[in-house]
Amino acid sequence: MLYKFKSKATGDLIMLEPQGQQILKILGKTPGPKGIIEPADMLAAIEALHAAVDREEAAREQAIAEARAKGEPPPRFEGLALRQRVVPFVDMLRRAQAEEADVVWGV
Repeated sequence: MLYKFKSKATGDLIMLEPQGQQILKILGKTPGPKGIIEPADMLAAIEALHAAVDREEAAREQAIAEARAKGEPPPRFEGLALRQRVVPFVDMLRRAQAEEADVVWGV
């Protein structure tokens, strides 16, 4: 399944199901086939995404520090970091909020 996020203020944003569900969970939304983020909720959504990025980066830094303290090679992390995944979504939210437009999926 793909998540196709749409807004009148931006072009569409397509994510694979695992990444789309991760983003929605961070936002406190139930991952599902349909949903909406209203302009009034967008600032909180952006802050939640930034907080999740900060948590992930702190966990990665801690894992690297622990490996170095044990004399082990630093761990390798699979795939893209959350920071890279949320950039287009945060941009979509900012632009939609500026134009007071909803962000929807599955409609």
